[in-house]
Amino acid sequence: MINGTAESTDVPTQKYHLPKRIILVRHGESQGNKDDAAYSITPDYKIPLTAQGIEQAKQAGSRIIDVVSGHGSSENWKVYFYVSPYVRTRSTLREIGRAFPKNRMLGVREECRVREQDFGNFQVAERMKVIKETRERFGRFFYRFPEGESAADVYDRVSHFLETLWRDVDMNRHHHNPNEELNLVIVSHGLASRVFLMKWFKWTVEQFEYLNNLGNCEFRVMELGAGGEYSLAVHHTDEEMLEWGMSPEMIADQKWRANANRGTLNDHCPWYLDTFFDHLADSNDKDDEDVKSNNSYLPLA
Repeated sequence: MINGTAESTDVPTQKYHLPKRIILVRHGESQGNKDDAAYSITPDYKIPLTAQGIEQAKQAGSRIIDVVSGHGSSENWKVYFYVSPYVRTRSTLREIGRAFPKNRMLGVREECRVREQDFGNFQVAERMKVIKETRERFGRFFYRFPEGESAADVYDRVSHFLETLWRDVDMNRHHHNPNEELNLVIVSHGLASRVFLMKWFKWTVEQFEYLNNLGNCEFRVMELGAGGEYSLAVHHTDEEMLEWGMSPEMIADQKWRANANRGTLNDHCPWYLDTFFDHLADSNDKDDEDVKSNNSYLPLA
């Protein structure tokens, strides 16, 4: 779907069953989370987990296996992992993996496009403090760090990754038995996870600006609803989504998706049309017929 209209490249064909869940996991507490000075002497991609971060990852593994097994009620499930190449994400995956029997794992792939936002090379704490204050004034999505990336840059590469993800599903690169529930777990970073959700659910830049970061080893579960749409509301509560910075309208859309048929339009979703126009007159039956007639002359995409 793009702003309420179907797009053929958004979802794979039904040659194979869709994943039951896509789970986005932020890494455990890192030395950089504990002490910003770590970035001034250690390259970002080499920052390790703390002892607490290792324990958080172990606990996350237990919580994730509880989710994918339907709290123990499902016997027919498998999991496939994608992981950022950073030391802290790979270490998080290693600890998460301790909870999973080997026969439940279909595989794992290191994926550079879900790596952390590039803040530059070695980061001097005093300078970064000033830069991040500037980012808050400029806007978190479009502000590009000197010698680094903006959130918009991360959005572009995560969007690229999404195309690959769907090709993986469509071509069954996960070697998934359609009779089993497939769960995709992406171990990544806070920003990469937020722009993944932004891209998937077609959230606007303004909506992104209100989103809060995930906590260490916190995860978001996108679960397939009854009609074939993915939704955060299948697994998560309204209260959780409010805490993440989602607006009541965004939450209502998630609840609609939980039962909607795949490819249908949510007429009550305000940012599909109302956000972009001052006023739209209500259509009547003749208008609808005119639109259908005009569309019949449009070339197929």
